[in-house]
Amino acid sequence: MTKEEMLKKLSYSKFRSSFHLNQKMKNYVKEKGMDEIKKHTYDFLTKRLKDAYPINDGKQTPMRQVHPTFIAQHACACCCRGCLEKWYHIPKGRELTKEELDYLVSILLLWIEKESKL
Repeated sequence: MTKEEMLKKLSYSKFRSSFHLNQKMKNYVKEKGMDEIKKHTYDFLTKRLKDAYPINDGKQTPMRQVHPTFIAQHACACCCRGCLEKWYHIPKGRELTKEELDYLVSILLLWIEKESKL
């Protein structure tokens, strides 16, 4: 499934479509730039989701407006291994591959770009 198709599918979920970046987060994206946001996104996913059994799985992604990537993770169902399994068919209990990590980061960045209107 393409990134655009995945975002469209996620937009049909009342819960997933309820997440948006506030003005402060949009300003943060503009200030830092997408290259820096991309680095942060890889870092967050590597530390919080890549492992087969992440620490605090299901509770590791903040829901408040702390960082644009966290909001994007909820909007794009990349917040925990359960959501990755449900939405992306990435099974729990094994480490994410580089290709999966790249795909998830690309979806998150696309969502952030669309929300930020860059």
